[in-house]
Amino acid sequence: MNRLLAGLLSMALIGSTACSEAQNEQAEGKGKKGKGGKKKDKTEAMNPVAGLTKVGTMPSEVPESSGLSRGPEAGTFYTHGDTRSPGGGPSIYLVRENGQLVRRIELQGVQQQDWESVSQDTQGRLYIADCGNNGNDRQDLTIYRIDPKNLGTVSKIQFSYPDQKEFPPAKEERNFDVEASLWHNGRIYLFSRDRANDRTSKIYSLDANGPARQTAQRVGELTLPGQVTDAALSPDGSRLVLLGREQIFVGAVSGSNFGEAKMQAVEMKGAGQTEGVVFIDNNTVLISSEQGALYRYNLPQ
Repeated sequence: MNRLLAGLLSMALIGSTACSEAQNEQAEGKGKKGKGGKKKDKTEAMNPVAGLTKVGTMPSEVPESSGLSRGPEAGTFYTHGDTRSPGGGPSIYLVRENGQLVRRIELQGVQQQDWESVSQDTQGRLYIADCGNNGNDRQDLTIYRIDPKNLGTVSKIQFSYPDQKEFPPAKEERNFDVEASLWHNGRIYLFSRDRANDRTSKIYSLDANGPARQTAQRVGELTLPGQVTDAALSPDGSRLVLLGREQIFVGAVSGSNFGEAKMQAVEMKGAGQTEGVVFIDNNTVLISSEQGALYRYNLPQ
């Protein structure tokens, strides 16, 4: 009888210990939660990324910053939302690096279906890319050219892609959403966001001073592990930066051979839906997210 009681007591202790270990594992995200454990919330604080610093927050007036370009004074930048803010027409916003709003500039003679990028030429004119195309079915893609010093003059380029024949194409071919653009040497370069395979960014170009209707030229492509949300070229023309969601791709370039760049990827986990990028100087960029965060990033040497 004593031996039987001892055996039962031993089994109870073993069972209690196993139960406690299982509870501990569950609390730590182990056990049946899967190989990677409990998934972390995307909104948690960003993991440290060398060279990346949060410097500000966009004002509430800016509805999801989707692009960045340099402003008329050092430390100022133009930005915009993808759609118009409530209670106003299509607008761009001049902000400081810390996110302070300098002024809102309402534009006349433009539409705002899905603005995704803004670039700038050497005369300070802005090129707003209304070519967001999540469904890959748009046939009204437009680039608006505005001069902040003369807002009464607005011109536009309506364009199409030479390799798109169906609207929308088959799901595995949906790579006609463009959310990234830059101006270089009289041409506007567009970088596609590969919604089908997260793999290829096609590069197109338009004549910035050309006719009002154009078929874009396909001039190259880049293989990248992600979807491109904005683009920028360094002031000296030696570095190309492409932005992705919580990613940045950096590569050396010469001239306009962007498709030959060897891009280095840097992960920015926790940075949010990063959508806008612009060079501050040849080695530093400013990045904005749809959630309103502003980051400085010192490019790897």
